[in-house]
Amino acid sequence: MNIGVLSFQGGVSEHLKQIKQLGANGIEVKTEADLNNIDAIILPGGESTTMGKLLNITGMMEPLRDKIKAGLPTWGTCAGMILLAKEIENDDRRHIALMDITVKRNAFGSQIDSFTTKKVIKEV
Repeated sequence: MNIGVLSFQGGVSEHLKQIKQLGANGIEVKTEADLNNIDAIILPGGESTTMGKLLNITGMMEPLRDKIKAGLPTWGTCAGMILLAKEIENDDRRHIALMDITVKRNAFGSQIDSFTTKKVIKEV
């Protein structure tokens, strides 16, 4: 079985490693042609705005949406779930928008702004 991982940004290598450990073939999906070589796809965690922009820039949004509509088994983790959601509570943007779920993006902005901490790191 060939399981694709959308490979623009995010947790790509972690998903590919796990797919291999499960005995399947992990395929990086970056082009429309890559969609023809997979039996399922994972949309990984990462930054959904970046992934959405790259899907549009590369012309991959519609081919991917069409494949999913046609029955391609699809799993979205974190940002991947946001890409798939029909409703996003705190964002007017929609991406693939095929899954009947409502999600809420983190309220902190980009991932780099998701948390802050102050810590003294001792020199060794």
